[in-house]
Amino acid sequence: MEYQLKKEDKFKYIDEGQGEVLLLLHGLFGALSNWQDVLSHFSKNYRVVIPLMPIFEMNILKLSVEGLSNHIHEFVEYKGFQKVNLLGNSLGGHVALVYLKKHPEKVNSLLLTGSSGLYESAFGASYPRKGDKAYLKERVSLTFYDPASTTDELVDEVYDTIQDKAKLLRILTMAKSAIRHNMRKDLPNFHVPTCLIWGKQDTITPPEVCDEFHELMPDSEKHFIDCCGHAPMMERPQEFNLIADHFYKKIFQL
Repeated sequence: MEYQLKKEDKFKYIDEGQGEVLLLLHGLFGALSNWQDVLSHFSKNYRVVIPLMPIFEMNILKLSVEGLSNHIHEFVEYKGFQKVNLLGNSLGGHVALVYLKKHPEKVNSLLLTGSSGLYESAFGASYPRKGDKAYLKERVSLTFYDPASTTDELVDEVYDTIQDKAKLLRILTMAKSAIRHNMRKDLPNFHVPTCLIWGKQDTITPPEVCDEFHELMPDSEKHFIDCCGHAPMMERPQEFNLIADHFYKKIFQL
């Protein structure tokens, strides 16, 4: 599916379809393309909006999980959305949780997949050395269960990012912010329908993390997808979309 990146004011985003707003939030190394199969599937019945989070553009003094949440709120207000249904992968799930804490009146439902916020295995204590592409491919492959999902294009994209010292500093800043900003004490206070979709072989936010989210969040349901790592919507899009479909049909009584 071809999609158009729109630019308005300080925001860059994709906006496809009509109906209830599904607001999709990508991870630290994520991109808008991570949601391509979700966008293609759900834009037939919903309005799917994917804002680009300004990890590499935001004032570095404001760069944090909370800073990104504030940016998303500015975007929601700018677009005039009354309520949104948040979907977040990895760091995007963490941003969604902070947004829900600060603006519960704006959130209709929450879907988390491989979300940080409780625990995560950082990208690596021994961060990729410059020029060490083989090592980098090994680290990127931890995102997926199937090694074939670690494409050369994906590795090249991450490689190019970490060659830039300024971008690398921002990535490390965000990773540290995520680790510091634990949401455990807040989760029992969240009372919106919540769907947890996890890869059984997720090594970055392991299945026990999903179990803990489920135990702490009173209105949550959990689902595991086998032969799947940290990004179910990329690695197992059909299974992911089927689970999410059922979740939204229950919420909207379709």
